[in-house]
Amino acid sequence: MRFSANISTLFTEAPFLDRFALAARAGFSAVEFWWPTDDLEAVRAAVRDAGVHVALLNFDGGDLPAGDRGLLSNPATHERFRENVPVALALARDLGCDRLNLLVGRQVEELFRAEQLGLACHNVRWAADEAAPMGVTVLIEAVNTKDLAGYLLDTTAAATAFLRQVARPNVAYQYDVYHMQRMEGDVVATLRAQMPHIGHIQIADSPGRGEPGTGEIRFAYVLSEIEALGYTGYVGLEYIPTTGTEESLRWLPREQRGQDIQIDQLAL
Repeated sequence: MRFSANISTLFTEAPFLDRFALAARAGFSAVEFWWPTDDLEAVRAAVRDAGVHVALLNFDGGDLPAGDRGLLSNPATHERFRENVPVALALARDLGCDRLNLLVGRQVEELFRAEQLGLACHNVRWAADEAAPMGVTVLIEAVNTKDLAGYLLDTTAAATAFLRQVARPNVAYQYDVYHMQRMEGDVVATLRAQMPHIGHIQIADSPGRGEPGTGEIRFAYVLSEIEALGYTGYVGLEYIPTTGTEESLRWLPREQRGQDIQIDQLAL
């Protein structure tokens, strides 16, 4: 199993551009991150200097600190998403990244949910068609509405129904163990049923979204099942450390963070 460090939630003790090098020094060979607010040329340089692989990055999701979680389902903001797509694809190309995740957005009070999902579907199809010649997979993420009220796709059923509506071969489901444990529980049963549709996996413990071992999820069991199901992609560590980042990684041996690791070697 291979892990990637999400530097939007890990190594936040340092400025964003410094986190690529921090992840590399901590033993990671792969990182992932949300859409950066820093200069993109500086991001390219930071990746190059750190020598890390970018396993995943997000399209622009709007003002995340203000509560935005996606632009493409709101008529007032979807053009900003469309403007971001070629920029994000160019960044992905330069970084050698073949996974781009998007957030579909939250319910707008004066709009019907079906209207928003229809606009989102239209925009995802367009983005997927733009990404296809580059060999890039567009990912759709379900997010729990206990933490983020009004998010349009809050369950696996909603996300996979949306995938069927989009109907593009290079669009897949990003399965976030934390979010779906919060909404559904029984994540192993869902993984077994949905693995053919899953293009990326992220983990954090629940409740709290901390590192593995801080909540109720039996990660040794969950990760073993992911491996048994034949998943060969990266598992993104998108958790919020309950302590310093390095301390929160004690379960993952430093010398093996940048390579395939057997589940029984994890301190879980």
